[in-house]
Amino acid sequence: MTDTTDMTERAPRPPGHGPGDLGGLPSGEGYEAAEILASARLCVDPELRAAIESLPGSMRRIALYHFGWEHADGTPAAGNAGKAIRPALVLAAVRALGGDPLSAVRAAAAVELTHNFTLLHDDVMDRDATRRHRPTAWTVFGDADAILAGDTLQALAQRLLAEDPHPGAPAAAARLATCVVELCAGQHADCALEDRAPDEVSLAECLAMAEAKTGALLGCACAIGAVYAGAGADTAEALDGFGRQAGLAFQLIDDVIGIWGDPARTGKPARADLAARKKSLPVVAALASGTPEGVELARLYGRETAEGAERDLERMARVVERAGGRDWAQLHAADRMSRALGELARAVPDPERAGGLLALAEFVTRRAH
Repeated sequence: MTDTTDMTERAPRPPGHGPGDLGGLPSGEGYEAAEILASARLCVDPELRAAIESLPGSMRRIALYHFGWEHADGTPAAGNAGKAIRPALVLAAVRALGGDPLSAVRAAAAVELTHNFTLLHDDVMDRDATRRHRPTAWTVFGDADAILAGDTLQALAQRLLAEDPHPGAPAAAARLATCVVELCAGQHADCALEDRAPDEVSLAECLAMAEAKTGALLGCACAIGAVYAGAGADTAEALDGFGRQAGLAFQLIDDVIGIWGDPARTGKPARADLAARKKSLPVVAALASGTPEGVELARLYGRETAEGAERDLERMARVVERAGGRDWAQLHAADRMSRALGELARAVPDPERAGGLLALAEFVTRRAH
């Protein structure tokens, strides 16, 4: 999905009254990921806006800026609040299991708030200066304010579920809280890996970290959808597995984009992961390749790159590719996608009913194209 400019300024249509409505689309092959994501954004944004507007002024200002709805000076903006993949998964899972997606809008908003809590914190820890084509919150408001705003979004997510009268809300809240613990452990593992020498990091460790950081919340989103549809524990676990495997595919492709992506599309500087010496999956695969290029990459990763030394970063990108890092990541993403489809078939045997979830899973693994 591309920019959702002005999406939040439109009033939601009643279900069944437009081509993008979750309540009106037929299940199955007619689904397009862009329509599903636009529908999720349309349904969830009013709930998000209302929740954020309830915050104290200082936290509200930072949150509205982070979501792209205000400029740094507090004036209105029609920015990009993200692709809404995780809330879309919640709603699509409810629908695939025969429930009413509109009953789960608050839960979908809680998942999106949790995701954005992690983004605010990650940007501080990673010192990322740009997100969604604008300066990150910490560069505008400072580290402390960005961290506090992230904490606030996490608390707000739990409050949404605590106040939701849906019978599945308590179980969803427990799942989301458990997921946040896993996310924090994954982020800790990520930081710990960055402090180690390039040749001391294994692919197994990186994959486990990626599952915790990325797969856990995607799996949680799908499982919460199952809970809101009234499905049993086995179905919820299968959908959790589907989301986790799709999340690993997502992370693999995202790591490819972090090295070879187009800044005009990603909103981040080219080769940013290499400049930060990030031990992303393609890099670790290259380091573990046993090739001369892997040895060269370890040497390059062990030295500082002068600011603006684009040639050094381009050289590293070429070395990673020649060592097989890019091909490994893309092939492994396809393998994880295959596993995800197996879990989806276990949860939703009817391919037509699973169409929305399938479209979203395919979307996240095709972002590099």
